[in-house]
Amino acid sequence: MTSTRVLTGITTSGTPHLGNYVGAIRPAVAASRTPGVESFYFLADLHALIKVTEPERVQRSTLEIAATWLACGLEPDKVWFYRQSEIVEIPELAWFLTCVAGKGILNRAHAYKAAVDKNRAEGEDEDAAINAGLFMYPVLMAADILVFNAHQVPVGRDQIQHIEMARDFAQRFNHLYGEHFVLPEALIEEHVATLPGLDGRKMSKSYDNTIPLFAPRETLKKLIYSIVTDSRAPGEAKDADASNVFQLYQAFASGAETERMRQAFADGIAWGEAKQALFERIDAEISPLRERYEALMAKPAEIEAILRDGAQRVRRTHGMAFMQSLRSAVGLRDLSQVSEQKDKKAAKAAAPSFKQYRESDGRFYFKLVDGDRVLLQSVGHESARTAGQLIARLKQEGAAAVHHAGATAVHAGEELIGHLHEGVEFAEVVEALAQFVVEGE
Repeated sequence: MTSTRVLTGITTSGTPHLGNYVGAIRPAVAASRTPGVESFYFLADLHALIKVTEPERVQRSTLEIAATWLACGLEPDKVWFYRQSEIVEIPELAWFLTCVAGKGILNRAHAYKAAVDKNRAEGEDEDAAINAGLFMYPVLMAADILVFNAHQVPVGRDQIQHIEMARDFAQRFNHLYGEHFVLPEALIEEHVATLPGLDGRKMSKSYDNTIPLFAPRETLKKLIYSIVTDSRAPGEAKDADASNVFQLYQAFASGAETERMRQAFADGIAWGEAKQALFERIDAEISPLRERYEALMAKPAEIEAILRDGAQRVRRTHGMAFMQSLRSAVGLRDLSQVSEQKDKKAAKAAAPSFKQYRESDGRFYFKLVDGDRVLLQSVGHESARTAGQLIARLKQEGAAAVHHAGATAVHAGEELIGHLHEGVEFAEVVEALAQFVVEGE
């Protein structure tokens, strides 16, 4: 059975906090124990360079995050665990993707737009102090994902756009050079995708509102008691869904515990009592992990050895051979094999195939081609998934899935699939589709 590849990374720009744990580390470690799941964990140290210019901070953060994952139950002999910067195929693929990525799409990236908006508000030049690394961040993230053809990427809702961009870049590359990449999906835990910080905004190092994951017990309690709340008095009903305290509690509690706390809010629980319950619930889960973390931090050489071994293994198993196929696809080839490559291209062109792509209107299309001839041009679809599902159906059912509805229209049941290309007979489409069924594609 084919395994599902799940990929997770954390930028090495600071100390891991509760938001990292709840939104990324905990669900990814749990997923790694699911049968049929192949897990990739990486320390995104190249991403850190976009905003951190202190080498010691990047190094320290890398150590802390590696120790955190190991303390939280990651088993390096059962997953792929590596440092991003040691996978040389990632920046190489990032350049390939840069050459197919639309600048207009990158202009719309949330982080870049936020930086531009801030400059405008302050009367500065739009791109003042914005480096190209921030602008190209989505391309590097896409390379992280696509170099291993990950199927799912656990992210918060604010990161969904980056997964959509990775899909877009992959589709564009596939359209130009053949089907090389699978299209990744965002994997979100609805209740904990984005955790609030001390001030109610998203818990983030950027806002300095985080709760360090392995803060000493008394520090953890002090930070939790400093969470901003409203002025409602004990006995006065409180809105659980609008409360930072409740959202944090919900991220650590069971369903039954959450409902009891929701009722307590409705009954007017005092803020101090609610914060004490939150502290006890978080500490109960974190305390044993904290002990393992402290032991690991005392042995940095062992962590270094684990990361180096992980990088070597993942490159040998996945990265190196795949990247070589991508080099060949874009034309970076052995010059002595020109005639052989030409023969292979001719042989490949002889077989019917589907070409899926996205147009400037934002919709997704596909073509059925036979060599250089376009046989069938699809109508537009709202999502790549819908177009892909239709392609899969046509490959599986062949001519049985379609019928000619007069003129050039081709239907599957009542649904219009697309139109015959100029000069193409419906029988040619039937013959091409039959080849997919015969070959079992």
